[in-house]
Amino acid sequence: MTTDLWMLVGSALLYFAIMFLYSFGRFVTPGGFQWAFGNRGSDLEVAPWVARAVRAQQNLSENIGPFAILVLGAEAAGKANHLTALGATLFLAARVVHTGLYVVGVSYLRSLAWAVALTGEVLIFVRIFQ
Repeated sequence: MTTDLWMLVGSALLYFAIMFLYSFGRFVTPGGFQWAFGNRGSDLEVAPWVARAVRAQQNLSENIGPFAILVLGAEAAGKANHLTALGATLFLAARVVHTGLYVVGVSYLRSLAWAVALTGEVLIFVRIFQ
């Protein structure tokens, strides 16, 4: 498998890791175990970091689709090379940093990490159309 595809797999693993992180946060919240196994008819009051982890995963959900399309498009077109590998690596590394910053509540650096991930996607996009 190419680096690009490994980074796509890594992005999927990050998605699941975030889910396990906020699920843990919900379970340790008073009443969280019952809420998780119930009908979830009401909102569960959670610690701020848990809510931020949920939003971090939602943000990754919004970005992983275009990333996957770019990686798979480059692969299908036979355009995957060192530039796309760099772009995919930038994406995953920046998304890991973005997640950490989001969960701990760091605003401006989080946005910078998001921009670095976007730059990785742009590199792949540029290579596809070369």
